Amino acid sequence: MPFALHLLALAVFAQGTSEFMLSGLGPDIAHDLGVSIPAAGALTSAFAIGMIVGAPLTAVLAVRRPRRPALFGFLLVFALVHVVGALTSSFPVLLGTRVVAALANAGFLAVALATAVGMVAPDAKGRATSILLGGTTLACVAGVPGGALLGQLLGWRAAFWAVALICVPAMIAVLRSVPAESGPGARGDVRAEARALRSPRLLTVLLLGALVNAATFCTFTYLAPVATEVTGIGAAWVPVLLALFGLGSFAGVSAAGRLSDTYPTRVLVLGGAALLLGWVVFAFAAGNVAATLVLAFVQGALSFAVGSTLIAQALYAASGAPTLAGGLATAALNVGAALGPWVGGLAIGGGLGYRGVMGVSALLVALAFVVTCVARVVRGRAGGGAIDDVLVGR
Repeated sequence: MPFALHLLALAVFAQGTSEFMLSGLGPDIAHDLGVSIPAAGALTSAFAIGMIVGAPLTAVLAVRRPRRPALFGFLLVFALVHVVGALTSSFPVLLGTRVVAALANAGFLAVALATAVGMVAPDAKGRATSILLGGTTLACVAGVPGGALLGQLLGWRAAFWAVALICVPAMIAVLRSVPAESGPGARGDVRAEARALRSPRLLTVLLLGALVNAATFCTFTYLAPVATEVTGIGAAWVPVLLALFGLGSFAGVSAAGRLSDTYPTRVLVLGGAALLLGWVVFAFAAGNVAATLVLAFVQGALSFAVGSTLIAQALYAASGAPTLAGGLATAALNVGAALGPWVGGLAIGGGLGYRGVMGVSALLVALAFVVTCVARVVRGRAGGGAIDDVLVGR
């Protein structure tokens, strides 16, 4: 794999840290800026909305531009808005920086995915995707706890400065290591890419990605109260549990990178079945400490293995539209990341308790299998029908 891919993953690490670190900084931000904690929580929602809306829009803007300056530009904007966020004393300004940061993040990811697959062999999209997503999983393992620790020691603004500083070597690396034109079609045509997006297989894969990610974040969002209220472990164990989930996600992405190009159907079908079973078992075994610790790792691994494989399949299914496909894949995953916690909250509010969120995660994965079966029936009537025809975009 080209070394430039690992440098792009460094930028993704910075962006992933920024996206998730507010979960540990919200109370300090609320106190410092004189707003309520729910208002501070809107910073996370603003980022998610910016990612959902911005991914396809920024991808369209980036299609006709060379990828290296596009990557540099998005990363520069991302760093600058974190500087503004670190300096401001106005909550509305901070809220605005989160939206702009999300737009820049979405654009960067769309172009980075297209750049990554343009730098490798046509049958290595899964491995290239896994390297990029490794930056996100490492953010869960190291970046988010590190941001929370900085916030505790030096204040929440220090975490924003740290994200901006991490972007500096990533920007230098983009200029020095990413080819000016990364592979054929590095400058795309919006209409040509839009025509390539009409594949029913692509729409199916994007829907599956949203459902699987919704299942992941439905439980991950409430993992801390599950640990303290259901499992009965002390709050000091919560970072350990989150770290196990993050380590599992990194292991899952790494494994998918080695398997998803050669055995994508097996990863999706067998991995999806194991993921469904794991959420069901988790719902019943959450009261056991050992089971909770093990399942946090296992479900993190399975969730990200299946999720990263679906992203790779979206790129295979729309090989003629790498930038727009990357933007739509980013949007689909963030739709899931926004939907999952909301549905999980409904389950808790409806009296199902914290165990209910694992049950909802299981239902979302089961719904993904239903979508696959329906797509297979429709495909069969059109002359296809094999499961590979539905899932594998090659």
